Amino acid sequence: MTHPSPDTPADKDGLHPRNRHRGRYDFPALVQTSPELARFVVVNAYGNESVDFNNPAAVKALNQALLRHFYHVQLWDIPAGYLAPPIPGRADYLHYLADLLAETNQGPVPTGKRVRVLDVGVGANCIYPIIGHHEYGWRFVGSDVDPVAVRVAKQIVAGNPGLAGAVDVRLQPASADIFTGIIKPGELFDLTLCNPPFHGSPAEAEATNRRKNQNLGSGPAAGPNFGGQPNELWYPGGEATFTWRLAQDSALHRANCLWFSTLISKKETLPGLYKTLQKLGAADVRTIGMSQGQKVSRLVAWTFLDAEAQQQWRQRRWLSS
Repeated sequence: MTHPSPDTPADKDGLHPRNRHRGRYDFPALVQTSPELARFVVVNAYGNESVDFNNPAAVKALNQALLRHFYHVQLWDIPAGYLAPPIPGRADYLHYLADLLAETNQGPVPTGKRVRVLDVGVGANCIYPIIGHHEYGWRFVGSDVDPVAVRVAKQIVAGNPGLAGAVDVRLQPASADIFTGIIKPGELFDLTLCNPPFHGSPAEAEATNRRKNQNLGSGPAAGPNFGGQPNELWYPGGEATFTWRLAQDSALHRANCLWFSTLISKKETLPGLYKTLQKLGAADVRTIGMSQGQKVSRLVAWTFLDAEAQQQWRQRRWLSS
């Protein structure tokens, strides 16, 4: 198993070279696409146009504009209090996973409907399927334990013709399970992805939010700048426990997927995850560093298929007529 440095992004400028969101947001262009964004645009202390990222309405309006401008999604909305994720970082995750598939494919990124991806915790926002389908033509299954999130994600898919037939949203009936109950017998996925809850309790999530707000100069009373329901923000035992369960459940479905993956927010989580994957018999483990501004994170991907089995997968899934 290989564990490349988790804190060194592949691109020195931060975001992935194929990421559409490199550089500053072009607010005039975004406002032209989405006029309702205009009322949230302000000039910050550095003289640059921006929005107040502690205002959930502003964050949602920015996301709506980005999705319309770059991904041709006209209808996108989420309930109050649900996670409105930073789109550039979500796009980065997908582009690095595409690179992983390209390596298995000996060069080009596999595209089109033959590639199937499982998004664990799709959320009400449905961001990963939107971006992944637009950029690579991949088909997605999104799972979630929250019935409201599932309903809203289905509404987003139904309201945008470009997503027709490309995204299937499923309710995970058992909160203790991840892949079990979602992956059907004989169903195959080329990738799984997950942005796990990384706090261990509501108190921990609130303390982190207070620190962020103080760093942003907005005071401790402000709400989470990107929102989030409890199941999106915290899990008993935190990120380490969730990713341990993710790894354990992946081993039960080792023949159903080429590459499993998850984001890791805390580098302290990595040693335990590596140890678990080694015990479970993972054939290859990759750690890819990512960054956006001052934020550094990493994704960990693993497969139970050795090099020969990976090439058999490639032939069967991507090259057969």
